Amino acid sequence: MDKAPDAFRTISEVADELDIPQHVLRFWESRFPQIKPMKRAGGRRYYRPEDVDLLRGIKHLLYAEGYTIRGAQAILRDKGQKFVQTVWQPGAAGADEVEPAEAPVEEAGEGATEEAPRSLFGLLRSAPRASEEPEDAAPQPAEPAPQLSRENVRRLQSALHELRECRQAIDQALKEQAA
Repeated sequence: MDKAPDAFRTISEVADELDIPQHVLRFWESRFPQIKPMKRAGGRRYYRPEDVDLLRGIKHLLYAEGYTIRGAQAILRDKGQKFVQTVWQPGAAGADEVEPAEAPVEEAGEGATEEAPRSLFGLLRSAPRASEEPEDAAPQPAEPAPQLSRENVRRLQSALHELRECRQAIDQALKEQAA
């Protein structure tokens, strides 16, 4: 039985609807203070329709538009919650209207050392390489990271999303096999 469009939804229902793991939704709550599901005794979350739209907009900014957490936070701060709640809808004003300083490629450049691991670009930069020197070798100065185009960032994030979906499918198959 489907719920009414204005019904509250549990975290598992929202995760299924948005095709995002529950732990990601909980993480987003820690990074976006605008996400405020109602919590009942015992901590069970109930999302209002406007919460689901906000989450859908954040997902769109992160996965479809290629923004990092910091970039999506800046859009929420500058454009407002209503903008993000509707940015995912076809024909809506896109996030490309945001000034270039808030674009994901700009964030991953110089001066983003603290936030770099949170972005896909930062994860790629900090990932160990197969050709790394042994631990006892003298450390080499870090070479400047190449700038990725916005399209390449989107492609990498799309591939990362697909890999996460594969990981979920593998985890589910392993759970079913163990049961």
